[in-house]
Amino acid sequence: MDTGACAIVVEGLHKTYRYFRKPPGLGGTMASLFRRRYLANTALKGISFSVGRGELLGLIGPNGAGKTTTLKVLAGLLHPDAGTVSVLGHQPWRRRPEFLRQIGFVMGNRGQLIWDLPAIDTLGFNAEVYGVDRRRFRQVVDELAALLGVESLLDVQVRKLSLGERMKLEVIACLVHEPRLTFLDEPTLGLDLISQRRLREFVREYNQRTGTTVVLSSHYLEDIRQLARRVLIINAGAVVYDGPLEAIVSRAAFQYVTVRHEAGELPPGALAGYGRVERREPHVTILRVDRDRARIVAAALINVPGVVEVALAEPSLEDVIADMYTPGAAPDAGAPEAGVPAP
Repeated sequence: MDTGACAIVVEGLHKTYRYFRKPPGLGGTMASLFRRRYLANTALKGISFSVGRGELLGLIGPNGAGKTTTLKVLAGLLHPDAGTVSVLGHQPWRRRPEFLRQIGFVMGNRGQLIWDLPAIDTLGFNAEVYGVDRRRFRQVVDELAALLGVESLLDVQVRKLSLGERMKLEVIACLVHEPRLTFLDEPTLGLDLISQRRLREFVREYNQRTGTTVVLSSHYLEDIRQLARRVLIINAGAVVYDGPLEAIVSRAAFQYVTVRHEAGELPPGALAGYGRVERREPHVTILRVDRDRARIVAAALINVPGVVEVALAEPSLEDVIADMYTPGAAPDAGAPEAGVPAP
Protein backbone atom coordinates (compact mmCIF):
# COMPACT_ATOMS: atom_id res chain seq x y z
CA MET A 1 0.00 0.00 0.00
CA ASP A 2 1.23 3.49 -0.88
CA THR A 3 2.36 5.03 2.41
CA GLY A 4 1.10 8.42 1.22
CA ALA A 5 -2.41 7.00 1.17
CA CYS A 6 -2.05 5.48 4.64
CA ALA A 7 -3.42 6.78 7.90
CA ILE A 8 -1.28 4.28 9.86
CA VAL A 9 2.08 2.69 9.01
CA VAL A 10 3.66 0.27 11.49
CA GLU A 11 7.05 -1.41 10.97
CA GLY A 12 8.64 -3.93 13.35
CA LEU A 13 6.69 -2.85 16.43
CA HIS A 14 7.90 -4.37 19.72
CA LYS A 15 6.50 -3.86 23.21
CA THR A 16 7.52 -5.67 26.41
CA TYR A 17 6.00 -5.17 29.85
CA ARG A 18 8.33 -5.50 32.84
CA TYR A 19 6.83 -6.48 36.18
CA PHE A 20 7.75 -8.26 39.40
CA ARG A 21 6.19 -10.91 41.62
CA LYS A 22 5.77 -10.25 45.31
CA PRO A 23 5.72 -13.14 47.79
CA PRO A 24 2.53 -13.19 49.89
CA GLY A 25 2.18 -11.65 53.34
CA LEU A 26 3.87 -8.86 55.23
CA GLY A 27 7.24 -10.60 54.97
CA GLY A 28 6.95 -10.71 51.21
CA THR A 29 6.03 -7.02 51.12
CA MET A 30 9.05 -6.06 53.21
CA ALA A 31 11.40 -8.26 51.17
CA SER A 32 10.15 -6.72 47.91
CA LEU A 33 11.22 -3.28 49.12
CA PHE A 34 14.86 -4.38 48.96
CA ARG A 35 14.95 -7.17 46.42
CA ARG A 36 12.61 -7.78 43.53
CA ARG A 37 12.45 -10.55 40.97
CA TYR A 38 11.57 -8.89 37.67
CA LEU A 39 9.84 -10.73 34.86
CA ALA A 40 9.05 -9.70 31.29
CA ASN A 41 6.03 -10.24 29.09
CA THR A 42 6.50 -9.52 25.38
CA ALA A 43 3.15 -8.23 24.15
CA LEU A 44 4.17 -7.35 20.57
CA LYS A 45 6.87 -9.17 18.60
CA GLY A 46 7.82 -7.03 15.63
CA ILE A 47 4.42 -6.62 13.98
CA SER A 48 4.06 -4.63 10.74
CA PHE A 49 0.94 -3.41 8.92
CA SER A 50 -0.64 -0.34 7.38
CA VAL A 51 -4.15 1.12 7.29
CA GLY A 52 -5.42 3.19 4.39
CA ARG A 53 -7.14 6.53 4.84
CA GLY A 54 -10.88 6.01 5.22
CA GLU A 55 -10.48 2.27 5.78
CA LEU A 56 -12.41 0.32 8.43
CA LEU A 57 -10.01 -2.31 9.78
CA GLY A 58 -11.06 -5.15 12.07
CA LEU A 59 -8.52 -6.16 14.74
CA ILE A 60 -9.14 -9.49 16.43
CA GLY A 61 -7.30 -12.00 18.60
CA PRO A 62 -7.63 -13.91 21.88
CA ASN A 63 -7.24 -12.32 25.30
CA GLY A 64 -3.64 -11.25 25.83
CA ALA A 65 -2.81 -11.34 22.11
CA GLY A 66 -1.66 -7.72 22.00
CA LYS A 67 -4.71 -5.98 20.49
CA THR A 68 -5.22 -3.33 23.17
CA THR A 69 -1.47 -2.78 23.43
CA THR A 70 -1.41 -2.11 19.68
CA LEU A 71 -4.26 0.39 19.95
CA LYS A 72 -2.63 2.17 22.90
CA VAL A 73 0.66 2.54 21.02
CA LEU A 74 -1.19 3.90 17.97
CA ALA A 75 -3.08 6.37 20.17
CA GLY A 76 0.08 7.50 21.95
CA LEU A 77 -0.80 6.02 25.34
CA LEU A 78 2.21 3.68 25.31
CA HIS A 79 5.77 4.10 24.05
CA PRO A 80 7.07 1.13 21.99
CA ASP A 81 10.40 -0.54 22.74
CA ALA A 82 11.39 -0.80 19.07
CA GLY A 83 10.02 -0.24 15.59
CA THR A 84 8.56 2.73 13.74
CA VAL A 85 4.99 4.00 13.90
CA SER A 86 3.42 6.78 11.85
CA VAL A 87 -0.17 7.78 12.58
CA LEU A 88 -1.53 10.58 10.40
CA GLY A 89 2.08 11.56 9.82
CA HIS A 90 2.90 11.81 13.55
CA GLN A 91 4.79 9.75 16.11
CA PRO A 92 1.84 9.15 18.44
CA TRP A 93 3.76 8.89 21.75
CA ARG A 94 4.94 12.48 21.33
CA ARG A 95 1.28 13.40 21.93
CA ARG A 96 1.45 16.71 20.13
CA PRO A 97 -1.82 18.71 20.23
CA GLU A 98 -2.12 18.70 16.43
CA PHE A 99 -2.07 14.87 16.56
CA LEU A 100 -4.46 14.46 19.51
CA ARG A 101 -7.03 16.72 17.85
CA GLN A 102 -7.24 14.23 14.97
CA ILE A 103 -7.93 11.01 16.89
CA GLY A 104 -10.71 9.58 19.02
CA PHE A 105 -10.69 6.53 21.32
CA VAL A 106 -13.59 4.51 22.72
CA MET A 107 -12.93 1.69 25.21
CA GLY A 108 -15.89 -0.55 26.01
CA ASN A 109 -14.69 -1.18 29.57
CA ARG A 110 -13.73 2.41 30.41
CA GLY A 111 -15.82 5.53 30.01
CA GLN A 112 -15.10 9.24 29.89
CA LEU A 113 -18.59 10.54 30.68
CA ILE A 114 -18.81 12.20 34.11
CA TRP A 115 -21.05 9.94 36.17
CA ASP A 116 -23.00 12.56 38.13
CA LEU A 117 -23.60 15.02 35.28
CA PRO A 118 -25.77 14.93 32.17
CA ALA A 119 -23.88 13.67 29.12
CA ILE A 120 -24.21 17.03 27.36
CA ASP A 121 -21.97 18.60 30.04
CA THR A 122 -19.11 16.16 29.28
CA LEU A 123 -19.64 16.70 25.57
CA GLY A 124 -19.45 20.45 26.07
CA PHE A 125 -16.28 20.09 28.12
CA ASN A 126 -14.68 17.97 25.37
CA ALA A 127 -15.65 20.58 22.80
CA GLU A 128 -13.90 23.28 24.84
CA VAL A 129 -10.77 21.14 25.21
CA TYR A 130 -10.59 20.54 21.46
CA GLY A 131 -11.49 24.11 20.56
CA VAL A 132 -14.70 23.24 18.71
CA ASP A 133 -16.84 26.21 17.68
CA ARG A 134 -20.05 26.27 19.77
CA ARG A 135 -22.35 26.39 16.76
CA ARG A 136 -20.52 23.52 15.10
CA PHE A 137 -20.54 21.60 18.39
CA ARG A 138 -24.32 21.78 18.62
CA GLN A 139 -24.70 20.75 15.00
CA VAL A 140 -22.39 17.74 15.37
CA VAL A 141 -24.02 16.57 18.61
CA ASP A 142 -27.52 16.86 17.12
CA GLU A 143 -26.49 14.87 14.04
CA LEU A 144 -24.77 12.10 16.00
CA ALA A 145 -27.56 11.89 18.58
CA ALA A 146 -30.13 11.52 15.80
CA LEU A 147 -28.11 8.77 14.12
CA LEU A 148 -27.85 6.86 17.41
CA GLY A 149 -31.39 7.65 18.59
CA VAL A 150 -30.34 9.28 21.87
CA GLU A 151 -31.65 12.83 21.41
CA SER A 152 -33.78 12.60 24.55
CA LEU A 153 -30.88 11.33 26.71
CA LEU A 154 -28.42 14.19 26.36
CA ASP A 155 -29.78 16.01 29.43
CA VAL A 156 -30.16 12.89 31.60
CA GLN A 157 -27.72 12.20 34.43
CA VAL A 158 -25.25 9.56 33.19
CA ARG A 159 -25.69 7.31 36.25
CA LYS A 160 -29.37 6.88 35.34
CA LEU A 161 -28.69 5.56 31.84
CA SER A 162 -28.50 1.93 30.78
CA LEU A 163 -25.22 0.43 29.58
CA GLY A 164 -26.31 0.61 25.95
CA GLU A 165 -27.40 4.22 26.27
CA ARG A 166 -24.14 5.19 27.95
CA MET A 167 -22.06 3.48 25.25
CA LYS A 168 -23.84 5.39 22.48
CA LEU A 169 -23.12 8.65 24.29
CA GLU A 170 -19.50 7.56 24.83
CA VAL A 171 -19.20 7.23 21.05
CA ILE A 172 -20.56 10.76 20.63
CA ALA A 173 -18.02 12.03 23.18
CA CYS A 174 -15.28 10.41 21.09
CA LEU A 175 -16.50 12.02 17.85
CA VAL A 176 -17.57 15.47 19.00
CA HIS A 177 -14.35 17.03 17.65
CA GLU A 178 -14.71 15.15 14.31
CA PRO A 179 -11.47 13.14 14.40
CA ARG A 180 -9.89 11.81 11.21
CA LEU A 181 -9.02 8.51 12.93
CA THR A 182 -11.08 6.63 15.52
CA PHE A 183 -10.08 3.63 17.65
CA LEU A 184 -12.96 1.49 18.90
CA ASP A 185 -11.89 -1.10 21.49
CA GLU A 186 -14.76 -3.49 22.32
CA PRO A 187 -17.49 -0.86 21.72
CA THR A 188 -20.32 -3.43 21.96
CA LEU A 189 -19.03 -5.10 25.14
CA GLY A 190 -21.96 -6.11 27.35
CA LEU A 191 -24.62 -4.59 25.08
CA ASP A 192 -27.87 -6.34 24.21
CA LEU A 193 -28.52 -7.46 20.62
CA ILE A 194 -30.59 -4.39 19.70
CA SER A 195 -27.95 -1.98 21.00
CA GLN A 196 -25.19 -3.92 19.24
CA ARG A 197 -27.03 -3.71 15.93
CA ARG A 198 -27.73 0.00 16.30
CA LEU A 199 -24.10 0.75 17.14
CA ARG A 200 -22.83 -1.31 14.19
CA GLU A 201 -25.16 0.51 11.81
CA PHE A 202 -23.92 3.83 13.15
CA VAL A 203 -20.23 2.93 12.78
CA ARG A 204 -20.77 1.75 9.19
CA GLU A 205 -22.73 4.84 8.19
CA TYR A 206 -20.34 7.23 9.93
CA ASN A 207 -17.31 5.67 8.24
CA GLN A 208 -18.93 5.83 4.80
CA ARG A 209 -20.37 9.33 5.22
CA THR A 210 -17.32 11.08 6.70
CA GLY A 211 -14.41 8.99 5.39
CA THR A 212 -13.05 8.70 8.94
CA THR A 213 -10.50 5.90 9.34
CA VAL A 214 -11.71 3.35 11.90
CA VAL A 215 -9.76 0.62 13.69
CA LEU A 216 -12.22 -1.71 15.40
CA SER A 217 -11.18 -4.31 17.98
CA SER A 218 -13.83 -6.73 19.19
CA HIS A 219 -14.31 -10.23 20.59
CA TYR A 220 -17.74 -10.31 18.93
CA LEU A 221 -17.07 -11.79 15.51
CA GLU A 222 -20.39 -10.42 14.28
CA ASP A 223 -19.04 -6.87 14.75
CA ILE A 224 -16.12 -7.68 12.46
CA ARG A 225 -18.21 -9.68 9.99
CA GLN A 226 -20.66 -6.84 9.43
CA LEU A 227 -18.26 -3.90 9.44
CA ALA A 228 -14.74 -4.80 8.28
CA ARG A 229 -13.76 -5.91 4.79
CA ARG A 230 -10.19 -6.43 5.98
CA VAL A 231 -9.09 -8.00 9.25
CA LEU A 232 -5.83 -8.18 11.13
CA ILE A 233 -5.55 -11.21 13.41
CA ILE A 234 -2.97 -10.99 16.19
CA ASN A 235 -2.01 -13.95 18.34
CA ALA A 236 0.77 -14.07 20.95
CA GLY A 237 2.07 -10.69 19.81
CA ALA A 238 2.42 -11.61 16.12
CA VAL A 239 0.26 -11.01 13.04
CA VAL A 240 -1.09 -14.39 11.89
CA TYR A 241 -3.42 -13.06 9.17
CA ASP A 242 -3.89 -9.81 7.28
CA GLY A 243 -6.44 -9.73 4.49
CA PRO A 244 -10.10 -9.94 3.47
CA LEU A 245 -12.43 -11.56 5.97
CA GLU A 246 -14.07 -13.77 3.34
CA ALA A 247 -10.69 -15.28 2.36
CA ILE A 248 -9.98 -16.69 5.83
CA VAL A 249 -12.00 -19.88 5.34
CA SER A 250 -10.38 -20.72 1.99
CA ARG A 251 -6.91 -20.60 3.56
CA ALA A 252 -7.81 -22.95 6.41
CA ALA A 253 -5.43 -25.89 6.72
CA PHE A 254 -8.26 -28.36 7.24
CA GLN A 255 -11.71 -29.43 6.07
CA TYR A 256 -14.46 -31.48 7.63
CA VAL A 257 -15.43 -34.88 6.24
CA THR A 258 -18.96 -35.91 7.20
CA VAL A 259 -19.45 -39.68 7.22
CA ARG A 260 -23.04 -40.98 7.31
CA HIS A 261 -23.31 -44.62 8.29
CA GLU A 262 -25.73 -47.21 9.51
CA ALA A 263 -26.07 -47.20 13.28
CA GLY A 264 -23.97 -49.89 14.90
CA GLU A 265 -22.32 -50.93 11.62
CA LEU A 266 -18.97 -49.21 12.15
CA PRO A 267 -16.57 -50.84 14.60
CA PRO A 268 -14.83 -48.43 17.00
CA GLY A 269 -11.58 -48.35 15.00
CA ALA A 270 -13.07 -48.24 11.51
CA LEU A 271 -12.21 -44.54 11.03
CA ALA A 272 -8.91 -44.60 12.88
CA GLY A 273 -6.12 -42.88 10.99
CA TYR A 274 -8.35 -40.99 8.57
CA GLY A 275 -8.51 -37.85 10.69
CA ARG A 276 -9.51 -36.47 14.07
CA VAL A 277 -13.05 -37.15 15.22
CA GLU A 278 -14.77 -33.80 15.88
CA ARG A 279 -18.26 -35.11 16.60
CA ARG A 280 -19.90 -38.51 16.75
CA GLU A 281 -23.64 -39.21 16.55
CA PRO A 282 -25.63 -42.46 16.07
CA HIS A 283 -25.63 -42.18 12.25
CA VAL A 284 -23.00 -39.47 11.60
CA THR A 285 -19.31 -39.01 12.35
CA ILE A 286 -17.50 -35.77 11.47
CA LEU A 287 -13.74 -35.91 10.94
CA ARG A 288 -11.27 -33.05 10.75
CA VAL A 289 -8.76 -33.76 7.98
CA ASP A 290 -5.80 -31.87 6.50
CA ARG A 291 -7.05 -29.94 3.45
CA ASP A 292 -4.54 -31.52 1.06
CA ARG A 293 -5.73 -35.01 2.07
CA ALA A 294 -9.46 -34.37 2.38
CA ARG A 295 -10.53 -35.57 -1.09
CA ILE A 296 -8.35 -38.68 -0.90
CA VAL A 297 -9.74 -39.51 2.54
CA ALA A 298 -13.34 -38.98 1.35
CA ALA A 299 -12.78 -41.29 -1.64
CA ALA A 300 -11.32 -43.99 0.62
CA LEU A 301 -14.05 -43.73 3.25
CA ILE A 302 -16.86 -44.44 0.79
CA ASN A 303 -15.50 -47.98 0.51
CA VAL A 304 -15.52 -48.64 4.27
CA PRO A 305 -18.19 -51.24 5.13
CA GLY A 306 -21.24 -49.62 6.73
CA VAL A 307 -20.59 -46.15 5.25
CA VAL A 308 -23.62 -44.81 3.36
CA GLU A 309 -22.48 -41.32 2.31
CA VAL A 310 -19.38 -39.12 2.54
CA ALA A 311 -19.35 -35.32 2.11
CA LEU A 312 -16.74 -32.57 2.34
CA ALA A 313 -17.52 -29.31 4.17
CA GLU A 314 -15.62 -26.12 4.80
CA PRO A 315 -15.09 -25.09 8.44
CA SER A 316 -16.98 -22.10 9.75
CA LEU A 317 -15.29 -18.72 10.05
CA GLU A 318 -15.39 -19.12 13.83
CA ASP A 319 -13.64 -22.50 13.61
CA VAL A 320 -10.86 -21.18 11.39
CA ILE A 321 -10.19 -18.15 13.59
CA ALA A 322 -10.21 -20.29 16.72
CA ASP A 323 -7.66 -22.55 14.99
CA MET A 324 -5.44 -19.52 14.34
CA TYR A 325 -5.60 -18.68 18.04
CA THR A 326 -4.25 -22.12 18.99
CA PRO A 327 -0.44 -22.37 18.82
CA GLY A 328 0.71 -25.20 16.55
CA ALA A 329 -2.82 -26.24 15.69
CA ALA A 330 -2.23 -26.94 12.01
CA PRO A 331 -1.54 -30.69 12.15
CA ASP A 332 -4.45 -33.01 12.88
CA ALA A 333 -3.95 -35.12 15.98
CA GLY A 334 -4.13 -38.80 15.23
CA ALA A 335 -3.87 -38.40 11.44
CA PRO A 336 -0.90 -39.83 9.54
CA GLU A 337 1.43 -37.43 7.77
CA ALA A 338 0.88 -39.05 4.38
CA GLY A 339 -1.22 -41.71 2.76
CA VAL A 340 -4.61 -43.20 3.66
CA PRO A 341 -5.16 -46.46 5.50
CA ALA A 342 -6.43 -49.25 3.30
CA PRO A 343 -10.20 -49.84 3.62
